[in-house]
Parts: sequence; C-alpha cells; structure tokens
Amino acid sequence: MAKSKSAFFCQQCGYESPKWAGKCPSCSSWNSFVEEIKHREDKNSPEAIWEDDDVKGMRKAHKLDEIISKEETRMMMPDPELNRVLGGGMVPGSVVLIAGDPGIGKSTLFLQAALQWKNVTTLYVSGEESAQQIKLRAERLGIKNPNLYLLTATDTATIFQEIKKVRPQFVIIDSIQTLESPYVESAAGSVSQVRECAAELQRFAKVSNIPVCMIGHITKEGSIAGPKVLEHMVDTVLQFEGDRHYAYRILRTLKNRFGSTSELGIYEMVNAGMRPVSNPSEILLTQHDEPLSGIAIAATMEGMRPMMIEVQALATTAVYGTPQRTVSGFDLRRLQLLLAVLEKRGGFHFGTKDVFVNIAGGFKIEDPSIELSMVCALLSSYEDKAIPSNICLVGEIGLSGEIRAVNRIDQRIAEAEKLGMDAIFIPRANAKGLDKKGFKIEIKTVNKVEDVYRMLF
Repeated sequence: MAKSKSAFFCQQCGYESPKWAGKCPSCSSWNSFVEEIKHREDKNSPEAIWEDDDVKGMRKAHKLDEIISKEETRMMMPDPELNRVLGGGMVPGSVVLIAGDPGIGKSTLFLQAALQWKNVTTLYVSGEESAQQIKLRAERLGIKNPNLYLLTATDTATIFQEIKKVRPQFVIIDSIQTLESPYVESAAGSVSQVRECAAELQRFAKVSNIPVCMIGHITKEGSIAGPKVLEHMVDTVLQFEGDRHYAYRILRTLKNRFGSTSELGIYEMVNAGMRPVSNPSEILLTQHDEPLSGIAIAATMEGMRPMMIEVQALATTAVYGTPQRTVSGFDLRRLQLLLAVLEKRGGFHFGTKDVFVNIAGGFKIEDPSIELSMVCALLSSYEDKAIPSNICLVGEIGLSGEIRAVNRIDQRIAEAEKLGMDAIFIPRANAKGLDKKGFKIEIKTVNKVEDVYRMLF
C-alpha cells in the first residue's frame, strides 16, 4: 500500500488545508474541518490497471488544435424514461449519482434497468441487502438476465478485484454510503469515506470507459447525504422523488454534463416494478361524468415534455377570523400573489374566503404558465360555475392583471390538440408569429384576466 499522510478537509465544500481551522476560508462555514488520511497515487491500484495508452497519453499537455474530437457514443438502455433524463442514453465512462427518499424505489429502478439490459454484462454491488433479498426482488420483477452478476461487499479493494474477474460493461453501486476504502481510517458513511470511495470509482470509470451508477442517500432536509464535493465529482445527478401515497414517481436531472438538466422521467409503481409513463397527460387528467366547479386544465412544460394537468381550487367562507391558505403542489407565496391580484384588479373578496389549492396526481409544478388556470379555477369555485372540460389555459399572471407570454407555445397547443381539447386560451403576446392554420384546435388569445372572465363566466 502507498504511504499515507493526513490533511484537513472542509465537510461542506471540500477545501483542503494542511492544518485545522475553525472557519473555512472558501465557504466561510464554522467547525467543518475533519482530518482525513491522504495517500499517494498507487500505480498498482485496481482502478489504475484499466488504463490504456490513450488515457496515459492525455496526461501530457496538448495544444487544443492537436486534439481530435470524437462523436459522443451512447449506450441506449431499454428504459425510455431513463434515456430521456440522461440526455439520450448512458455515456461510456460516465458516473451517475441517483438519490431519493428511503423506499422510493431507487434500487428497484436500477435493478430493473440492469435486468432489462440483457445484451450488456452488469455487476450489481450491494452493501445494504443480502443476495437472497435481491434475488427475491428480481423474481418479483419477473425478468431474467444471465449477464447480471451480483456482489454483496463493502470493501472497494474486493469490489475492484471482482470487477477485474467479471469484466462488466456497467457497474451499479448500492449504495455509496456503505462502501469503505482501505486508504481511509474512518467508518463507512463518513465524509472522508464517501469522498474517497467516490473518487476511486470515478478514476475507474474514466480509465476503463465503463459507466458507473451510484445510489445515494439523502438527509432529513432533502439534500444528498455526504460532502457537497460528491455532486461535483460525478457527471450526472438524478433526484428520484414522489409522494408515497401516490403510485407515480418523478426522476429529475439536477446536473448533467452530457445533456439538459430540464428533463423529466415519470414512472408508475406497480407490482412488477417501475412502469415508464410515456403519456402522463392522460393519467393526470381526471374524467368527470359531469362538470364540476373549481377545476381547470393547464398546459405546462416539464423540461422538453408538454403535459396537461388538472388544477383544483376550493374557495369557501372563512369560519375563523383569519382565512386559511392551503396548497399542495404549488408555491404558497405565488398563490397569495394571485389572490392579491384578483382582490385588487378584479374586486373579488378572497380576503374573507378559505382557499384550498391542489395539483392532481401529487405532482409539484413550478412552471409559472399554470397561473392562468389557477386563477380560473379560483374564479370557478368563487362563482360556483364549472369550466368546460374541453378547454385548457396557459399564461403567466402579472401584478397588474395582465397575461404574460410563455415559452414553447407550439408544443403546448399540439399536446392539447392531441388530447382532444376543443379550445385553448393563450396570451396575446404569444399569438405573434404563430401559425394558427397548422392547428385544428380553436386558439383564443387573451390579454388580461378580465378577458378570460368574460369569456368563461
């Protein structure tokens, strides 16, 4: 083993210092330095065995003009939603970190992806569950793959030895917080162990050109457990989230060096694992036998994907002195702003009403374009008049009651037309340059909230 020496690292930002300090000079956090064991690069380390001549040659400085650019080749996975959030497939040599709440389905998602990827040799390393537990989960998924290898170990030296024997094309680590490196003298899950194990896996992925997926834990605040430098080291960070009371799960991209960070994957938890939802609009829209007040359909965008969602609102007379404002899936402060606009510009007395707002399906929407549908749902409940279910709305509300333009209006209109909507309300500013003849759906342009109120009520 190589010689070791100690240094002090900040747990928040990863700043290195030769001695202990009370305040980090990089991120200004207090009492964040911990002593860790450093080691020199071992030429005989397991991850260094995979180095080829191209990797060794890149250690020298080259002129930018001398470097030959190559097209980025991707490994297409059988899961279309996973390919979407990764930017079009798995990049060889990339390191992916996925985090989420306990029991949300992180291990199930990637075990299912490994079982479906039958033409690729995969090594699934588990430090949390036994081999029998994973076998039972695989049998529940009902997929067989002779090229899937399972290893229950936490020592990185053992893991690299098995990698050398199996020669996999894809490696899954479940989870990074359970691994231990022989170069660091601390318990598994500590800041130094997480950083060192992630660094070893990163070096292995880059020199071997084998993609590595690491499953991580999150803290009670919702952030990824471990040092912040863990997110900087990896190429892609995915967040797996969802309400455990609903069957739907959302896979978001927080960081992606090889693609967009605005992509979104939607899954449905079923008995046979995670089922990709290719058309979420049909699931999120509830079919009602008769028109109901307080419901409006919004055309929103999640990344590059247009979706139709159902916005529900209820306004009732306040029983107590201070009216309630209860929100699920929407920003509470933004709702208060919309109520103030309706109070000031429209003369609607919501100050004496309890207001309850819900986004159907348990989704949390941050797109400001649903504000017009939110206002219409509030007015529908206030007037107790139903909005036709074949009408959808899109637009952002300004403080003076004007309806502001939104992006990607063509895709929103096309999605509404595909779902059989008869009419869509869009901001007048978006009508400039829009080819209405290319759509069969009726497009109505509005400029202020009063215009929508006259048309609907």
